Amino acid sequence: MTHPALEDLLRPLAPQVLGALVRRYGHFATAEDAVQEALLAAAQQWPSRGVPDNPRGWLITVASRRLTDLLRAEQSRRERETRALVLPAPESVSGVDDTLILLLMCCHPSLSPSSQIALTLRAVGGLSTGEVARAFLVPEASMTRRITRAKQSIRDSGQPFALPSPQERPARLAALLHVLYLIFNEGYVSTAGPSLYRADLSGEAIRLARLTHRLLPGDSEVAGLLALMLLTDARRPARTAADGALIPMAEQDRTLWDATAITEGVALVTQALPCGPVGPYQLQAAIAALHDEAPTWEQTDWPQICALYEVLLGLSDNPVVALNHTVALAMARGPVAGLERLAELEGDKRLAGDHRVPAVRAHLQEMAGDTTAAAASYRQAAAHTLSLPQQRYLHARAARLTPPDP
Repeated sequence: MTHPALEDLLRPLAPQVLGALVRRYGHFATAEDAVQEALLAAAQQWPSRGVPDNPRGWLITVASRRLTDLLRAEQSRRERETRALVLPAPESVSGVDDTLILLLMCCHPSLSPSSQIALTLRAVGGLSTGEVARAFLVPEASMTRRITRAKQSIRDSGQPFALPSPQERPARLAALLHVLYLIFNEGYVSTAGPSLYRADLSGEAIRLARLTHRLLPGDSEVAGLLALMLLTDARRPARTAADGALIPMAEQDRTLWDATAITEGVALVTQALPCGPVGPYQLQAAIAALHDEAPTWEQTDWPQICALYEVLLGLSDNPVVALNHTVALAMARGPVAGLERLAELEGDKRLAGDHRVPAVRAHLQEMAGDTTAAAASYRQAAAHTLSLPQQRYLHARAARLTPPDP
């Protein structure tokens, strides 16, 4: 078995094994250590001995034994071997997949969004602490502390390893979807650093969204989120030039877009929309589908996109959604209408310092023919972003509108 094939096999099994151990024994942090050791044993033994008939059961058995050893050692240290640790006997391997419980536990309401993201990527995504730290451009030691505190908070909460109550479940699922959404966005448009996007991070978000959709096939918002990710990520191959420069959607070569992902995303959102209350992820997916199905930027159905954004704003007072609605409004009714709407938004403190506000203003000013003001707004936007590709793009737009010195 090749290394990539083994990794593809072990990756989806890891959260299932961790969930089985936490359900049986508790001890989230120690269970995670035991699972990592079982995965290492599999990586060492399976290539030469062959994959067992029940790889999940093999991993659970090995991890359970290791967890028992770790807990006994910990108890011995605490009580200096004055009495034996009584542990539940290893049970027969259940066919139950506890991954959904594990996902919802990682998004426990006692955790901050950043801790929810870190713990989800670590426990369910299978990323090492170092990989999670690099993804969010923080020192590994800082990420270690964040994940450790998150595990401690879950332990202190006393919450059993089980699905939330019917009353709690909608809020917990909403938190989970929000975490996956944030992971995808950070991968698709990196907020800082030399790269415009992190394909590994957005790819992991899509994998986890697929997993959640498999576990909750009847939830229309889960389907909507997966559709949104697929329809958005489908445009990634055309987002940058050979030198890494950013290419805006209006100028992208649409033949480079991933037609397979678009077809899947459109099918998901088409099936989800009639099946229940329409939520924000379904609406955003419908907007993304209109973009992806348009032959050109100019032929995009801007009035319908504008209408969908208005429905979305009715569900959530989100300033970024309002900003996107402003662009759609300008495309549907002209730049003056967009600039008037933008003037209303610029007083929103939630957008203070966000580079997207002057970037949108610059785009609309350029559409209106006010190139001098547009160049100044592009430079202002460049000063407010930490993303190097976006800085280069915005400075280039400003330079293109600035007449050369005589």
